[in-house]
Amino acid sequence: MRGLVIKNTGSWYTVRTESNELIECKIKGNFRLKGSRSTNPVAVGDYVHILQNKEGTAFISEIEDRKNYIVRKAANLSKQSHVLAANLDQCMLIVTVNYPETSTTFIDRFLASAEAYRVPVKLIFNKVDCYGEDDLRYLEGLMHLYTTIGYPCFSVSALTGEGVDAIRNELKGCVTLLSGNSGVGKSTLINALMPHLNVKTGEISYSHNKGMHTTTFSEMFPLPEDDGYIIDTPGIKGFGTFDMEEEEVGHYFKEIFYHSQNCRYGNCTHTHEPGCAVRQAVEEHLISESRYTSYLSMLDDKNEEKYRSGY
Repeated sequence: MRGLVIKNTGSWYTVRTESNELIECKIKGNFRLKGSRSTNPVAVGDYVHILQNKEGTAFISEIEDRKNYIVRKAANLSKQSHVLAANLDQCMLIVTVNYPETSTTFIDRFLASAEAYRVPVKLIFNKVDCYGEDDLRYLEGLMHLYTTIGYPCFSVSALTGEGVDAIRNELKGCVTLLSGNSGVGKSTLINALMPHLNVKTGEISYSHNKGMHTTTFSEMFPLPEDDGYIIDTPGIKGFGTFDMEEEEVGHYFKEIFYHSQNCRYGNCTHTHEPGCAVRQAVEEHLISESRYTSYLSMLDDKNEEKYRSGY
């Protein structure tokens, strides 16, 4: 029997079959994807085959090849990855410039990982109703930066509904992963898009300007009157990149890759080499310093002692 994994609680998986039946499944203890170093061999968005035993318990027996997926380093800093979701048409990264502030390093790490696994990303800047003049100027600057690089940007207020219709249009017919730091208003945005779900929302810890986890597992929801889905995942504190070689990292920063073609050396790391076109582009403000700093931080991931979960 074939189906789509629509919910993962860590120990059980809800699979929607081709006949639209929902079946709770487990995976066998020795089940692993060939060559996988993932903490979750089965992810929401996977197409799977299931078998039922005589007792009626259903087991996932096979995972179909994935079109793509998005992955981060496992939170325990092990050599393993954690797959956020699979078979995506796009990802919407929800970010906030305050209450709490999403760092550009986090944004850039997410974008680079999505580039590596061929997942298009759109940036959703939420909570515009909360910002003063300084925050709004910073927001405008970030939207200009990422739009220029090639990432569509949207400003919204999930609370008031401002800009939500534009997001709804972008979701049509797509399987979309919604992700972001804890506290950026992801659950509030889902409720604005699909009020019937009544997803639980959380509070901000104002003493630390950080969000509190409200979603505890990954789940995908069918869009009403559409063939698309949105996938809700737990809020992410940090985004550790996984399985990238040093010489590959620059390929996943669109503007760094573009300028690197003019470097003197083909294996330039853009850190110290003479004739580096990327460092020259940074000096000439053709590449933003924040993006270059994010690139350097990802190179530093090879040194485990220097990794910080706040990235």
